[in-house]
Formats: sequence, structure tokens, C-alpha cells
Amino acid sequence: MQIGPTGRHPWGDAESPYRGLGGDEGVRALAWAFYDIVEETSPVLTAMLPRATDVSRQKLYEFLSGWTGGPPLYWERRGHPALRMRHAPFAIDEHAAAEWTRCLKDALDRLGVSGDLRSFLVRELGRAATQLRNQD
Repeated sequence: MQIGPTGRHPWGDAESPYRGLGGDEGVRALAWAFYDIVEETSPVLTAMLPRATDVSRQKLYEFLSGWTGGPPLYWERRGHPALRMRHAPFAIDEHAAAEWTRCLKDALDRLGVSGDLRSFLVRELGRAATQLRNQD
């Protein structure tokens, strides 16, 4: 991960977003907070999930671990994420992508993640959510 023109990483001073989130514990907390918020506030996203979200939570935690610069758990346990393929069965429109990003923002707020790290995660993961759109 690169250092920007200001001499800082786009996520702040930590060596990686993984470290900025507090390592394994912080990444796991983010995945769990995200799904808590989805279940509490987003009928659109909840409709795409199985009744029990334990596996979904684990998969997000594993993905975020590697994506943020920590251990590549998802890749080791499940292979390449292939996000578009894995999300193809779900009707993801602009509203669903925006809902995903809103739930991420709320999870970051719940955990007190702020500043450059929050901005980086919202921008980059929000971009990924938008790229998963498969419906107009």
C-alpha cells in the first residue's frame, strides 16, 4: 500500500488499514457491527441474507482482514474473492449499493473509526459496493 504525495498513507499514519482498525480484533468488530446494523436498519440488505448471518459475518471478517493488509484469511480458506461472481445471484441496484455503504458508515461510527481511516474505508469499500451493481 502506497504513501501519498503528503508523505502519509491515504488511511492515516498506521502502516495499514488493518493496523489502523486495531488488527484482528478491530476488523472482526467492524464485520460484526456492520451486520448488526444491516439487521437493525436495512430491510433491503437483510432480504439478501440467510436468516442466520454467522457465515456472512465470518466471510466479511476474513475478506476485510486481507483487504486491509492483515492475514489473507479469505484467500487462504475460500480462494479468490471474485466479488462480482459471488454477488451475482443478488439484485444489487444503486439503492442497495448505497445502503451497503450507509451501513458501513454507521458501523464505523459505532466503533469510533474517524479521520483519514474512516474516509479511506468509506471511499474504497463504497466504490466496491458500487461496482457490484448488476441492476439499473
